[in-house]
Amino acid sequence: MGVEPEIRVVVVTFRSGEIIGAFLDSLAKATTRAYEVVIVDNSPKLDAGTGAAGERPEARLLRPGRNLGYGSAVNRGAAGAGAPWLVISNADIAFQPGALDELIAAARRWPGGGAFGPGITNPDGALYPSARDLPSLGRGIGHALFGWCWPTNPWTASYRRERGAPREMTAGWLSGSCQLLRREAFEAVGGFDESYFMFMEDVDLGRRIRAASWQSVYVPTAVVEHLGGHSTKRSSRRMVVAHHRSMFRYLSRQYPGPGRAPLRLLLGVGLGARLLLALAFAKDSAGAKATRSAELLADRGTTPGT
Repeated sequence: MGVEPEIRVVVVTFRSGEIIGAFLDSLAKATTRAYEVVIVDNSPKLDAGTGAAGERPEARLLRPGRNLGYGSAVNRGAAGAGAPWLVISNADIAFQPGALDELIAAARRWPGGGAFGPGITNPDGALYPSARDLPSLGRGIGHALFGWCWPTNPWTASYRRERGAPREMTAGWLSGSCQLLRREAFEAVGGFDESYFMFMEDVDLGRRIRAASWQSVYVPTAVVEHLGGHSTKRSSRRMVVAHHRSMFRYLSRQYPGPGRAPLRLLLGVGLGARLLLALAFAKDSAGAKATRSAELLADRGTTPGT
């Protein structure tokens, strides 16, 4: 009888055949614990690399037959897990040796922690601000107005928590590109909200984890590299539109009811103006490094409504 896995790793792929093998190779060095991998492939057609990855002894391949989006795919991959720990990840993540063991060690130090995020570096070695405060109306307005032209403004700095040296701490939400989750916490909040096809699903998860009295904890001593780079993720026009739609969905849900309809209208107008500015500076998807993400959205045929 084989050893029962302590960790289930759910990795979402989309035309990721060239990188999924390297992901699995780095994962093997990230922990000494027994683990299993569920690959949820959102691609329209199975490529050779992803098919080969699914044949590895530690891996199981799920093909939904359509593009579920990130959060829905993670929920599908996490369903039925018996392991106490879940790792959710993009395929373009490279784990540093021992990274998962470091995250689990941190989880032992934080018994009230439900989600744990590693330090995420971009390909140039720069540390990405992957542990942030939950958006508030004041911070959101300041960040939306000035973040694109004045990156060091106080609202953006507060939202991104970029002041001071990286340290282990609680955060409002953690980047969904790579997280360790207590399965108990993930299941208690119902997993990802599947109404978010792309963007803001990790923010919403962090909000619901906090509402359920769990903590989200940033662990910068556990390091992964995001090979795709966060900075290019939203560079195409399609990604810009998708990002703003999800932003409106998230923010408008924080102010429900007929009495707050004028505020939701103002949010829509403000985000619409920001979208126009962002589109003026966005690259076309054909020239962006985020081509794969743009294709993910296009192949679905629709973008999420508000």
